[in-house]
Amino acid sequence: MAFISEKKRSHSCGAVDSQLEGQTVVLMGWVNSRRDHGGLVFVDLRDREGLVQIVLDPGKAGTAVAKKLRNEFVIAIEGKVRPRPEGMVNPKMKSGAIEVEVALCQILSEAETPPYVIDDPKVSEAVRLKYRYLDLRSHRLQECLKLRHKVTKVVRDFLSDQGFWEVETPILYKSTPEGARDYLVPSRVNQGTFYALPQSPQTLKQLLMIGGTDRYFQIARCFRDEDLRADRQPEFSQIDIEMSFVDEDDVRAINESLLKTIWKEIKGQDIGTLPILDYQEVMNQYGSDKPDLRNPMKITEVSDLVENSGFKVFDTCLASGGVVRALGLPVKDVVSRSQIDKWMKVVKDHGGAGIVWIKKEGDEYQSPVNKFLSQELLAKIYERVCPEGYGTVLMVSDKAPVVSRSLGSLRDILGKQFNLIDTSKDVFCWVVNFPLLDYDEQEKRWVACHHPFTMAKDSDVAALKSGDAGEIAKVKAKAYDLVCNGHELGGGSIRIHDNHIQSAMFKALGFSEEEAKHKFGFFVEALTYGTPPHGGFAWGLDRLVMILAGTDAIRDVIAFPKTAKAQCLMSETPSEVDRHQLQELGIKLSKPSMTSQT
Repeated sequence: MAFISEKKRSHSCGAVDSQLEGQTVVLMGWVNSRRDHGGLVFVDLRDREGLVQIVLDPGKAGTAVAKKLRNEFVIAIEGKVRPRPEGMVNPKMKSGAIEVEVALCQILSEAETPPYVIDDPKVSEAVRLKYRYLDLRSHRLQECLKLRHKVTKVVRDFLSDQGFWEVETPILYKSTPEGARDYLVPSRVNQGTFYALPQSPQTLKQLLMIGGTDRYFQIARCFRDEDLRADRQPEFSQIDIEMSFVDEDDVRAINESLLKTIWKEIKGQDIGTLPILDYQEVMNQYGSDKPDLRNPMKITEVSDLVENSGFKVFDTCLASGGVVRALGLPVKDVVSRSQIDKWMKVVKDHGGAGIVWIKKEGDEYQSPVNKFLSQELLAKIYERVCPEGYGTVLMVSDKAPVVSRSLGSLRDILGKQFNLIDTSKDVFCWVVNFPLLDYDEQEKRWVACHHPFTMAKDSDVAALKSGDAGEIAKVKAKAYDLVCNGHELGGGSIRIHDNHIQSAMFKALGFSEEEAKHKFGFFVEALTYGTPPHGGFAWGLDRLVMILAGTDAIRDVIAFPKTAKAQCLMSETPSEVDRHQLQELGIKLSKPSMTSQT
């Protein structure tokens, strides 16, 4: 074959421009489109770097294959770069001022007619996922993969320069409690036992600190068997970081510096210093621990205004320790009752009883509770919640967590519905002072808000060790989340490095000594051999690239993603396996129909 073996590619298609006029180039790529103009055939040749127009004369020996060319054929050409004729310049293409007059052309691979046109935005996602290898040829996905590569390179360069070592940790590991469900892998050699695919390298990176690695990072593959959504996948990548001899400020500082470097290198933007917000503050004001600060709306406390108002719903709520809070929708247009009914459903879906609204019409205040709340009181509420003097007040009363969830969700919906979010910028913050533990009413036990290895604030260690439920509820964690545009970019904590405190943590979580030893014995033992104070952080790499790419779907930045049902439509995964494979593993399925009969 003349091309590949003898004639090597000299340029990518996207690199051919006016500076190469008069030069001979060798190009290889896909036929993006073909136009037959009688005596000449015009082809837009595509590779990952872009497009270039080539011109073939079917009457010449070297380009006699021109008539056979079809979309997605893979070809190689040799030709001379020349300016396009006057009036034929295409300003939309980087190479739009030139074309390549082809002297030699060879078909490297023919293609069947594709099931859809590459880069057609009207094609359904299901079709694109089934033919993912074709979708990957699209400019959109090529740019996403290129961006992902750039981000990981920036991360690796930055952390390496800061003295971190990249260390790989096992994929086949031990199943541990807490968090999402594990993906289990049966052992053939040790039948009846299982590995787990890691949900994160948490204990492993802490063991690296015990082992003296000091500064570690990894672009780690993680696996969680949990319900999926647009920004979540069953297998994902995280930028995993751990450091020894540090406290909260040190870990936040290195990661904030990394964040600034990424945004400077990728978007050319200086993002400034990030605000540090208290967990309870963001829950009260935004109803979420990952607030979108581009949204100007805040939740306002009105409990003090409506206390002993005579409205039974509010009075009963406040008497039982609940709260009354409100959102002010800063929109001058009149909001219809049917629209409020839709928002009412949002609140009910989050456990709330409903919405009490207030509208201002002239000098009068309209509300479904007019007969219970005076015009004077309605005016005070309205002025506090809508200081602009216009808009609609939306009040919810219930226990504080229910009100936060309800109004937080409503805040996000209203921000998008009324275009209140400034999408021209990225806004970041740190959230700190999380509770260490949360009480699960269904399971009737304490659960870790982050994970079982998170250190309590120094002033709260005694309360954790006490085992008293009232004291444990007040314990704050040395934990921190990094938030961007309503997404959690990553999170981390200072870890427990004292085996006595770790034992107290396991006890608070309801583990017996036997249970803790069975699940974490190797780790607790390691803590007894001299453990440095240490902490870390993990970024969601896929989510980070998703935000940088300006897309809402994490599937756009993953080469071969899964659907919301954790399926790969292209390879038809997960799939059945034959009976012999199961027998080797000592596994028998409870539903015979689930096994293949091969």
